[in-house]
Amino acid sequence: MVFKSRVKWIALFVLILSMGSLIVHLSITKSSGVQLAFSARDNLWQDFDSLLGSQDFRNKHLWRPVKSLETLQPYANPRNTYPAPSSKNNGFIYAKIFGGFDKIRSSICDLVTISRLLNATLVIPELQESLRSKGISNKFKSFSYLYDEEQFISFLKNDVIVTKTLPESLKAARKRNEFPLFKPKNSASPKFYLEDVLPKLKKANVIGLIVSDGGCLQSTLPASMPELQRLRCRVAFHALQLRPEIQVLGKKMVDRLRKSGQPFLAYHPGLVRDKLAYHGCAELFQDIHSELIQYRRAQMIKQKIISEELIVDSHLRRDNGLCPLMPEEVGILLKALGYSQKTIMYLAGSEMFGGQRVVIPLRAMFPNVVDRTTLCSPEELSDLVGPEIPLPENTYEMPTRKSDKQLKEEWNKAGPRPRPLPPPPDRPIYQHEKEGWYGWLTENDTEPSPSPMDLRNQAHRLLWDALDFVVSVEADVFFPGFNNDGSGWPDFSSLVMGQRLYERPSSRTYRLDRKVIQELFNVTREDMYHPNRNWTLRVRKHLNSSLGESGLIRQSMLSKPRSFLSHPLPECSCRTSALDDSRKIRSDDSKFLYGGEDECPKWIKSAGVEKSKTDDGDQPDYEHDLPTEQSETEEEFAKSKVASAFDQDEEWDPND
Repeated sequence: MVFKSRVKWIALFVLILSMGSLIVHLSITKSSGVQLAFSARDNLWQDFDSLLGSQDFRNKHLWRPVKSLETLQPYANPRNTYPAPSSKNNGFIYAKIFGGFDKIRSSICDLVTISRLLNATLVIPELQESLRSKGISNKFKSFSYLYDEEQFISFLKNDVIVTKTLPESLKAARKRNEFPLFKPKNSASPKFYLEDVLPKLKKANVIGLIVSDGGCLQSTLPASMPELQRLRCRVAFHALQLRPEIQVLGKKMVDRLRKSGQPFLAYHPGLVRDKLAYHGCAELFQDIHSELIQYRRAQMIKQKIISEELIVDSHLRRDNGLCPLMPEEVGILLKALGYSQKTIMYLAGSEMFGGQRVVIPLRAMFPNVVDRTTLCSPEELSDLVGPEIPLPENTYEMPTRKSDKQLKEEWNKAGPRPRPLPPPPDRPIYQHEKEGWYGWLTENDTEPSPSPMDLRNQAHRLLWDALDFVVSVEADVFFPGFNNDGSGWPDFSSLVMGQRLYERPSSRTYRLDRKVIQELFNVTREDMYHPNRNWTLRVRKHLNSSLGESGLIRQSMLSKPRSFLSHPLPECSCRTSALDDSRKIRSDDSKFLYGGEDECPKWIKSAGVEKSKTDDGDQPDYEHDLPTEQSETEEEFAKSKVASAFDQDEEWDPND
C-alpha cells in the first residue's frame, strides 16, 4: 500500500511539472509571436540584418557595373543654335491625358515637344486618372497629384512657355467647346501637326488635344529634328520630377532596402490585363482570370484596337515572345544566373493581374521578396495620399434572378467560351460565387462601370507606380518581366530601362529576348527546377550578353521605334572616349544602332573622372562576368558558379 501511494504521488508530481512546463512554453511562444508579427508589419526594415543573415557574396560579380558602358554619360543639352521661346507665339495648347503612370509620362513628353514644334504655349496637362476620382485630397490639383508643377515650368523656360491655366478671357469659350479638338494617335507625324493642326491653332489661338494612346507623336522623328528628341529627354529625365512627398518616401524605401549593406534587385512582372488581352495570353492563366482577359480582348476587337480572332493559341504567342515571363520563370532564370536565395528583391507594379497566387513560386525561391506594403507603414502611405472624403464601401447588389427557362435558353445558345463555362441551369449559383470584384461574370456579359472606390484606387495606383519607379531606377539590378511587347503603348519596364540607361548606363539592366528564353524553357519545361548544366550555361550566356552591346542593339531595333524614352541613344548621351569605328553598328537606313554618340565636352569628362575615383573607392572589387571579359574559362566557370547556384538550396522547388 505504501509503495502504491508513493507511485501516485510521483505521477501527480510529474503531471504538475508537465502542465507547468507547457504553460510556460505557450506563454513564451505567444509573446514572441506577437513581437515578431508587429516587427514584420511595422519595423521590417529595422531588422533586415537579422532577417536576411549574412549575404553570400560568392557571386559578387552579379552586381558589378557593366564596364563596356562606363564611357557613356548623360548629355541632353542642345548641340546647335537653339532660340528661346517667345511670348508672341501661335497660341495655346491644352490637353487631357488618359491612362496610367507610364502613359502619362510618355504623353507629357510628347506634348512639350509638339508645343515647341508649333511654337505654342502649353497649358499644364490635365491627368484624367486623378480628376475622375471624386473626393481625393484637395491638397493636390490634377498635375501636382503626381509631379512638381513649379519644377516643370521653371526647367522648361528655355524650351517652351508653360502656364498653369488658360487666360480668363479664353476659359468661357473652352467651356462652350468653341476651340478645335484633336484626338491624335501615338503614331502622329510632325507633318500632321504642321499641316493640319498649326493652321487651326493660328486661326483659333487655342486648340485642345485628347491623348489616350500613351503618346501623341511618333517615336522616331526625321534626322533633321535631333533637338526635339533631346527635348524629350530633358522633359522626361529632368523637368518631370515627382512631387517632394513621393521623392522623400521613395528615397526612404531605397535606404531601407540598402540598410543591411547589401545590394538589391528590382523586378517588374508586367502582368497588366490590357497587355495580356492585346496579345491573347489568356490560356496562361486559370479560371476566372482567363475569362476576364478574353472579355477585355473582345472589347478591343469591337473598338478596332486589334484586328485578330478572339481565341488564339496562347502558348504559341508565348513561344514567339509576345507574352510576359511568369514570376516562376523569372525565379528560375535568376537562380540559373547564380543569385543567392538571400537576394533582396523588390517587387514593383501596382497592378498584378492574377493576384499574389502567381508570385508564390517566386517567393518560395527568394524568400526576401518585398514590396511597398512591406517597406512602408500604412501611415506613410496614407500621408502620401493626403486627406480624402470617405466613400461608401463597395457592396454587391444581387441581380434579378432569371427564370429556369431563361437559363436553359442561354445555356443552349452559348457558343464556345474560354474556361470556366457557365454552370448548368440545374445547379444554382451560390452566394459566394457572386461576391467579389469578378462576380459580374456569373450573371452578365458586360463589365459594370467602375464604382467611386474603383476610380479612387486607380488614382492611388499613380502614386504606387511612382514609388516603384523611384526604387526600380535606383536598384542595383533591374529585371523586366514584360517590356517592348510590340503593342505600341509605353510600359513601365521600358521607361525604367530608358531612365537607367540615361542616368547610369553601366548599371546592370537585363534586356533579354523573350523568344530566345522561351525556346530555352521549351527544352526543359517538363523539369524546369532541375535543368542540366548546359542549359544553365546557355541561359547565362544570353542574359549576360543582354547587359551590354547586343542588348542595346536589340533595344535600338525593337523598342526605340515604339518608345523613344525606352532607348534615348545616341541623341541624349555622349562618350568620354571615342569608340572604334569597327564597333559602331548601323542599320540598313544608315541609322546608328550602337556607338553613334558624340564625344563628351571637357566639363563632363572631368566630372566623370572625379566620379569614377569616388566610385572605385566605395565599391568592392567584384569580378565581372560578361562573356568577353571573363577571367575564367567556361569549364572553370561552370564548376565554380553553376553548382553553387543550384546546390546551395536543395529544397527551392515550391512544389516540394
